[in-house]
Amino acid sequence: MHGKEISENVEEYLETIYKKSLSDSMAKTTEISKDLGIAPGSVTQMLKKLEQDGYVVYYQYKGVTLTDKGYKIARSIVRKHRILETFLYEILNINIEDLHEQACAMEHSLSDEAERKLCQLLDYPNQCPDDHNIIPVCDLNISTCYECSKVANINEIPRRIENLVSISDMRPQQRGKIKFIRGSNETLQELLDLNITLESEITMINSTPLNGPVKILVDGKDVMLDKELSFNAFVELE
Repeated sequence: MHGKEISENVEEYLETIYKKSLSDSMAKTTEISKDLGIAPGSVTQMLKKLEQDGYVVYYQYKGVTLTDKGYKIARSIVRKHRILETFLYEILNINIEDLHEQACAMEHSLSDEAERKLCQLLDYPNQCPDDHNIIPVCDLNISTCYECSKVANINEIPRRIENLVSISDMRPQQRGKIKFIRGSNETLQELLDLNITLESEITMINSTPLNGPVKILVDGKDVMLDKELSFNAFVELE
C-alpha cells in the first residue's frame, strides 16, 4: 500500500488522469476539471505540482500524461476501487447506483493485503459491476492467480517493475509480450487452445465494438480472441 506517502487529493487526480488516458493518450485539463468539479485554473496549478513531484508530464494548453511512477499509483487506486465495487455488489448486495460513492470512500484506506484477499474471495474478477470497466492487473510479480493463491503473506511476493496492460486496452499496431494471465486454470486452457501462453508475442490488429472479438497477431499468426478473454491476458508493451 502507498500508505500516506501521497494525499487522497493527489490520488484522485492520478485516478482521473488514468481513466482519461485509456481512451486517449493525453488527459485534457478541461476534462479533468469537469470530472473533479474543480476550476480549470486550480487544476492547472495542481498538474504543475504533480509534474514537479514526478507523477505526470504536463503539456501547456494541451493536457497531461502519467509517468511510470504516476501510472503505478493510479492503476493501484483504480484497481482497489473496482474490486471494492464488486465486493459491495456481489457479497453485500449494495444497490448498484450506490457502488461508486461507497467505493470512493473506501479505496484510499484499503491495504494491499486486504485488496488481495478480496480479489481471491471474489474469484479474481475482471470487470466491475456498474460500468463493466476492466479491473487492472495487480503489481505482484507473478504470472498467474494460481501462483498468488499459494503464497501466504503478500510481503513474500516481490513487486512487478513493468507496467502491464490488458490485450483489450492495446491500441492498433501496439506490440508486446504476455506476462500475466488472470483467472482460473480454465482461462489458462482457453488461451492455450489459441496458442496464447506466457511470453507469447502479441500485436493488436483491431478490436470490434461492444462484446465482439479482438483480432490479434500471436507469434505472427492471426487469432480472433473472445473479448472477455482479452480482459484477462496482460502484456508488457514494447
